[in-house]
This record gives sequence, C-alpha cells and structure tokens, in this order.
Amino acid sequence: MLKPPPNPHFADVAPTSSVLTAYDEHCVLTYIRLLDASADGADWRDVAHTVLHIDPEQEPERAFRAWATHLARARWMSGNEGWRRSAL
Repeated sequence: MLKPPPNPHFADVAPTSSVLTAYDEHCVLTYIRLLDASADGADWRDVAHTVLHIDPEQEPERAFRAWATHLARARWMSGNEGWRRSAL
C-alpha cells in the first residue's frame, strides 16, 4: 500500500462498500484521527473542522454528514480483519 497523504481531499459522504476502496486507502490516516478523536470524546464540530477541513459554522449539515459517515467507515474498517492484515 502506498503512503497516504496527510491531508487528503474528502468526499461529503464516505464509501459504504463492503470492500476496501481506493478512497479508504487514501483516507486511512484520517480514519485513524477520527477514531482517536472519538475515543477522546472530542466534539464533532471540532473534528469536522480540524480533521475534515469543513467549517461547521458555514456548512453544518455537510460537516455533520461528512464527520458521521467517515467515522462510521473508520469504525467499520477497524473491525475488518482483512483490512488490518493488509495494512501491516
């Protein structure tokens, strides 16, 4: 797997495919940041702004949708045994 960029461009909605996508590989560091922020109890607005680069004051619905779907995808990936093996 190629090294993912530190600040990739984000779609408004994360993939829902049952397999790992190129987008997932592109965003793997972001998914880790989202999981860490969630574990720390960070406010979704701060995470959307800092991690996803979407201003929740300017675009609250888009920011929430992007944060929620990317966090859900990150949680799916963290429980996907095949992804964990391929990332090693």
